[in-house]
Amino acid sequence: MCDLFRAMLAGVLLASIAAVIQAQVARKPSPTADSSAMTERGVKLAESGHCAEALPLLKKSFPQTSDKDLKLRVGFDAVRCAMTLNQGDLAVDFLRTLNREFPHSPEVLYLSVHIYSDLSTRASQELATVAPSSSQARQLNAEALEVQGRWDEAEKEYRKILEDNPRAPGIHFRLGRNILSRPEAPTTAEDAKKEFQAELEIDPRNADAEYVLGELAREAQQVPEAIDHFTRATRLDAAFGDAFLGLGMALISDKRYSEAISPLETAVKLQPGNPSGHYHLAIAYGHSGRKEDAEREAAVQKVLAEKLEQEKHHIPEAMQKAASGQEAQKPQPHR
Repeated sequence: MCDLFRAMLAGVLLASIAAVIQAQVARKPSPTADSSAMTERGVKLAESGHCAEALPLLKKSFPQTSDKDLKLRVGFDAVRCAMTLNQGDLAVDFLRTLNREFPHSPEVLYLSVHIYSDLSTRASQELATVAPSSSQARQLNAEALEVQGRWDEAEKEYRKILEDNPRAPGIHFRLGRNILSRPEAPTTAEDAKKEFQAELEIDPRNADAEYVLGELAREAQQVPEAIDHFTRATRLDAAFGDAFLGLGMALISDKRYSEAISPLETAVKLQPGNPSGHYHLAIAYGHSGRKEDAEREAAVQKVLAEKLEQEKHHIPEAMQKAASGQEAQKPQPHR
């Protein structure tokens, strides 16, 4: 009798729960007709230049849109309208969602490149407008001049920053980098070295400066000095793959093969796709009597080197095809 009563009670409860769920579903607005009309209106307004009216509709319809092609279209229109209305944060929000829902999509990646580039340009223009004489504006200008290969003009901007603030962090490092980027002169290495040393006096925790000093010392065959700089760089930044690789290479140059294994193993873990790390690790293993490990790393290095060589040939071909044959196919979602 108790079992029968429990079964009846369970049936009543299940029926009640089902009724509640059905009622809740019934109360939810149907997304089909209303949301479809809202989406269509938002898209038409956006694509006819009425972004102020379109954007609120696109914000509402974007999460509700399930059709992939339509969602791409809505997302693209929303990003462009947000940028048109100078709402950069909102544009980035839409862009993040697009990248999350359409990973590796060429259309979305292409849009991302242009939007982030546009945001960068707008920020630099605003900086130049609101604080044209600030050290940040001068540094941004100097970095742009470096990209253009206008080394002397870039150096003047960096020197002006140091005139106002002799202990401005990062500036001596950039001056050293600027020197190394120019056509080589007899004093290039020594001039750059002075700047990196000056940077470390201001910022002793600058792992990049330690690394470059290590490279300069290694190239000058000053191996013990190179080992010291690379070691400090790895201690300052545990994720600095190039510094671990430089340290391993310097230790190999000093015939300290067994000591080179640990930093080179770290370099390989941090940069598994870099054939140089595997190559030097194979050397360190080989001279330490670890024949099988050396053969394994040598095989990995060979595969990676061949892959990189193939990519070098494929990239120019792909760029040429893209430039010549696909100009009419604009990277936008299908309509």
